[in-house]
Amino acid sequence: MRALQIAAAGMTAQQTRVEVISNNLANMNTTGYNARRAEFADLHYQQLVRPGTINASDGTVVPTGVQLGLGVRASAVTIMLSQGSLAATGGDLDLAIEGDGYLEVTLPNGQAAFTRDGGLKLTGDGLIVTSDGYPVVPDIAVPRDTRSIAINAEGEVYGFFNNQIEPQLLGQFTLAGFTNPKGLEAIGSNLFVETPASGPAAIGAPGDEGLGVLRQGYLESSSVDPVREITDLISAQRGYELNSKVITAADQMLGSMVQLR
Repeated sequence: MRALQIAAAGMTAQQTRVEVISNNLANMNTTGYNARRAEFADLHYQQLVRPGTINASDGTVVPTGVQLGLGVRASAVTIMLSQGSLAATGGDLDLAIEGDGYLEVTLPNGQAAFTRDGGLKLTGDGLIVTSDGYPVVPDIAVPRDTRSIAINAEGEVYGFFNNQIEPQLLGQFTLAGFTNPKGLEAIGSNLFVETPASGPAAIGAPGDEGLGVLRQGYLESSSVDPVREITDLISAQRGYELNSKVITAADQMLGSMVQLR
């Protein structure tokens, strides 16, 4: 009986949906996190009678046919690109990207990665890195005797020193933009790497070519809406229960058929 396999596919789909929702809720306080959404597509159809088939008895065309679906499958888990609210921290190296774009970092293997997590830190050598120690591109070093730093919306980093009246330009942050940012591959630790689906990174100064600007002393909060996620969770739970009831009904029908004398 096909109903068993179809209902099982439905339960698997709802389980996938719940897993996506649980990951969103787990990251509701993750800096720069964008919520994900599970998307589904129906499976192959068994064509018992194809639409448009000529009826052999009188030569008329069958208007709809008999097409039996075989279930559902997960087609994508899409990242929902939306700006998270900016939370004030007051940190000199806390940066929020207001608008599109990603900070570029260098992984230990030399590969480029991209992030919207602007909670930056300093190494013992004064190099600006992420919380995991990955250096930000381009390399910007803060001298040991720097009293404070200021970062403007265009990403220019200025250092203030005790023996100087005017600040000194230490470097400038850049941002990376993508034709299809939803095609980036998430690798964890708030990092993404480019793929053929995302297209190559277009590097530019903040505020140029449609890129966002930087806000010093702020961090971008997660864009997860807990109320929406809980609502989706209830819907997924009910969908799972309904598919399980189909399995129970199909099992009872099979049992009745077996008991026939």
